[in-house]
Formats: sequence, structure tokens, C-alpha cells
Amino acid sequence: MASYTKAAQQWATFARAWYLLDAKMQPPGKIAAATVIRLEGRHKPIYHALSDCGDHVVIINTRHIAFSGNKWEQKVYSSHTGYPGGFKQVTATQLHLKDPTAIVKLAVYRMLPKNLQRRTMMQRLHLFPEDVIPEDIEKNLLQEIPQPRAVPRRLDEYTPEEIAAFPRVWTPSFKIEEGH
Repeated sequence: MASYTKAAQQWATFARAWYLLDAKMQPPGKIAAATVIRLEGRHKPIYHALSDCGDHVVIINTRHIAFSGNKWEQKVYSSHTGYPGGFKQVTATQLHLKDPTAIVKLAVYRMLPKNLQRRTMMQRLHLFPEDVIPEDIEKNLLQEIPQPRAVPRRLDEYTPEEIAAFPRVWTPSFKIEEGH
């Protein structure tokens, strides 16, 4: 009986889990940082840099990512075909309109270690532009990775009681005198 539990324990230790991450209103760099840890297996006690012990990560809502500041227009993704005149540049907005999953995919790819395991780890990354997931992938999901940043609520999401309980900085009777 003891050998059976040891075998089951070893199987559970080396089994690949499936994680879900919601990218709505999240910066791509923070999404990539949380994803790379799971893809490499750094969250496991059996992790070793040369072992292939990473898990699957499913990222949804990649169409709704958020950049800070003016990065949609200023951030430029570039590539080169290797031929003369083959240098291509595209802004984040243009790339996102062409493929809503490309920015997150590039962020994760560039954050992974630059070795032969990178392609294998990228095969365990599953990206979806909306929150619709195929059933065969959805049935494998075990845990959800918390969002790296808290998403603020919109004003219409607050109840009237919460709005009334919010502290008032200016009272309605307060008047600012002209000339002071």
C-alpha cells in the first residue's frame, strides 16, 4: 500500500497543471511575468533549470490588455527578414489590431529564457482574445492565477449606498468667493 501512495504522490508532483489568467485591463509585462513562472515550473519545489517541469497557462481577454501612458502609439515592435530592405516596424496599436494575442505572446516569448526549451514552453501557452475557451481546454483548468494588478471599478458599478457613504470633500453649500 505504501508503494501505491508513493507512486501516486510522485505522479501528482510531476503532473502538468492548467492555469487560467484573465488579461483584462492588465499590462502585458505583468501578465508575462506571472505566466513565465508557471511555464518554467519555478513555482514547484522540484524545479531545476534543466528539467522540463512547467505547466500549461491559458490567458483569456488578450484583446482587452492595457498599456500605461501613450505606449499604444509610442511602443514599436520591429523585426528583420534577413534580406536587404527587410527591416519592418509596427506600432503596438497596429499589431494589436492585426492580431489581438500577438502583444502578449511576444511579451511572454521575450521574457522566457533564451535556450532550447523556450519553444517547448511556448507550446504550453494558450492565448484567446475573448473569454471564450474551447471545452477540451476548459475541462483541464485547475487553478486561476490572480491578476497582477487590481482592476478599478467604474462609477456605475457602485451601489447608491456606497456612493452616499463616500466622504464628501466639498459640501454643496461651500462657495468660492471671486477675487480671492
